[in-house]
Amino acid sequence: MDLRHRPRYHLASLANFMNDPTGLLHWKGHYHLLYQHNPHGAVSAYKHKGHAVSDDLVHWVHLPVALAPTPGGPDQEHCATGCLVEDAGVPTLVYSAFASLDPLQESVCLARSYDDLLTWQKDARNPVLAGPPAGLDLTGFRDPCVWKEGATWYMALGSGIRGLGGAVLLYRSADLVQWEYLQPALVGDGREAGTMWECPNLFGLDGRHVLIVSSLPARRCLYFTGTYRDLQFVPEAKGVVDWGGCFYAPQTLLDAQGRRIMFGWLQEARGAEAQERAGWSGMMSLPQVLSLEPGGELVARPAPEVEALRGAHLGFGSVALGEGLWELPGVRGEALEIVARFDPGSAAELGLRLRRSPGGEEETVIGFSRQSGTLAVDRRRSSLGPSVALDVREMPLTLRPGEPLELRIFLDGSALEMYVNRRHYWAARIYPSRDDALGVAAYAAGGTARLLALDVWEMESIWRPFVA
Repeated sequence: MDLRHRPRYHLASLANFMNDPTGLLHWKGHYHLLYQHNPHGAVSAYKHKGHAVSDDLVHWVHLPVALAPTPGGPDQEHCATGCLVEDAGVPTLVYSAFASLDPLQESVCLARSYDDLLTWQKDARNPVLAGPPAGLDLTGFRDPCVWKEGATWYMALGSGIRGLGGAVLLYRSADLVQWEYLQPALVGDGREAGTMWECPNLFGLDGRHVLIVSSLPARRCLYFTGTYRDLQFVPEAKGVVDWGGCFYAPQTLLDAQGRRIMFGWLQEARGAEAQERAGWSGMMSLPQVLSLEPGGELVARPAPEVEALRGAHLGFGSVALGEGLWELPGVRGEALEIVARFDPGSAAELGLRLRRSPGGEEETVIGFSRQSGTLAVDRRRSSLGPSVALDVREMPLTLRPGEPLELRIFLDGSALEMYVNRRHYWAARIYPSRDDALGVAAYAAGGTARLLALDVWEMESIWRPFVA
């Protein structure tokens, strides 16, 4: 296996393919994360359920594969995305099952664990939901999100109604086995929000309700906040979860502290052949704590536990930035956390250049333009290697009067996660080919700016023995 570009402090499978988180549960003091996994190769095929567990959200140990396809069964092709719930004290996995690759031939199955999530037993009655409801012309039908209200279970399924847009279908059950279709909880505008919604997450947060969906065909993660009552979700605000287009299929859990924690899959941005040569593919995001702004905007911030990974530290005070670059002395590495605050001054553009080779042959540029009101991540020189994404992506960003530009950045092998002014999230993947592409520089152009402060930490590995 090629360890180049592998993360040090993001959760990744030991080898081969990893994508969607498919079951999160805080159980007896431990965080369990199940994920889609192909143990036989670094390609998306024959999906099992991998399993990792942590006692602190950041240090992980891998457990044996939780679930595998059953030959001749409803999940013979894939044990796909689902969720974990507690049913009468028993951890229960509700998941999408693929008997074939036909997107409308999916079903819903159950598996239970009676030994604290170490082994799993599939329900003999599977599938508990054999297919989509009659009378709807759907573009897909998968990814259950299940919760309980009183004595009744409810399930939201990702779907889309042809000619309209992405949709979330609502079901209810008394026992997780017999399901009754109710109605769409929400149907989106296909022109704006995609024609198929995968991986719905519907939950309460800060006095409102939040619906997160992964939208096709754009493969981007969207949110809606508003009210859920009388089996209907009424959105009052909406937005983009990740502006980098890398974060996908997120799932959330409510932990013992009452926090809503989210993980998502950080998709690859290199070709399938490169993934197969490397022998691994995909990783999880860092854990995020969710909250809502007064206007209903969804905010994700790194879980405070991530700070336990901080190692050696360098800090810089106020530095004037004129035209050109200021290479940060002594700052080099591929596993870093960087926190930077800028006064934009008169500069037309300012920001950071990351994973920079000494001559700038390779670098990823994070630049804020006050004139256009955008923040951009420019990956056009992020790698000299073949078969990787080389592009520029932008998000709208308007600084409030007197507000500095604040960037909190996590670099980890090929992972780049960024939090902008504590209210926007960005995820990307980069694959520098040069061994010396490790530097960091601040810059300004078209005027002067000031770097108010910058702190950088080397980040420690997340891997350590797990004690049950």
